[in-house]
Amino acid sequence: MGNGFCIINNNLFLYNLIPMIFDYDNIPFEEFPNFKGGEGVMKAKMYFDSNCRFFRAVLHPGASIGMHCHTDSCEIIYILKGAGSVLLEGGSSESVSAGQCHYCPNGCSHSLVNTGTEDLEFFAVVPNCQPSQK
Repeated sequence: MGNGFCIINNNLFLYNLIPMIFDYDNIPFEEFPNFKGGEGVMKAKMYFDSNCRFFRAVLHPGASIGMHCHTDSCEIIYILKGAGSVLLEGGSSESVSAGQCHYCPNGCSHSLVNTGTEDLEFFAVVPNCQPSQK
């Protein structure tokens, strides 16, 4: 155990760190219908606290996470299995597949769609050190 810190706008914020191990093989999936306004169901094993959200998730073929904006955070999505498409603000899109990582910077919008024929499995991290959200 220890303390961590982050610096935002030249201000130092301290918080407690408690190291944890998450055994995703022994955590049940939760279902999130129409997640962020998307199609179908996202199944996820999710953890979040006031500093970070991370989860392992599955989108079945045709399912999606709806378009949403990261106003106070960024998001990192690592594709574990399958193929899909990341839709970006402005209407452009990028294909993603196993072994690739998508990064959505703070202030940007994105969506993830399973365009493949098998499940799209991914791991996502949404770090956040905003003092207003602690």
